[in-house]
Formats: sequence, C-alpha cells, structure tokens
Amino acid sequence: MKKFIFITPEGNTTAPNGDEVENMQVIGIVEEVADENEALKKLLLENVWIFDAEFNIAEFICHEII
Repeated sequence: MKKFIFITPEGNTTAPNGDEVENMQVIGIVEEVADENEALKKLLLENVWIFDAEFNIAEFICHEII
C-alpha cells in the first residue's frame, strides 16, 4: 500500500510577524491506498472541511511519499 501527500497553491498563511504570505499548503496525507485516485477519494471522504473551505480540488498537487 502507498502513502500520498496533497498540497495546494490556494490560500494564504500568516507569518510570525503578522504579514500575510502566499505559499503552498498541505491539505492532507493519506495512507494505505493503492494509487493517487484512491488517495484523493479517501482524502475527500475523511475531510469534509475541504468542501466547506471551497478549495478547488483541480488545483491539488499529489505526490507519493516513499
């Protein structure tokens, strides 16, 4: 079984000095799946907040963690 990490270029974060910074954000890590498609399905099923936050799933970048 494989492990994947999902990141997105959407959104901002606040730096320690209070400045708003554009950066990549980790959306989640999914373990015990066969492939990237299964990983995305599992990610979305286990994290309904992704829809509530209105992230564009098409923007997600997926990488297998070895």
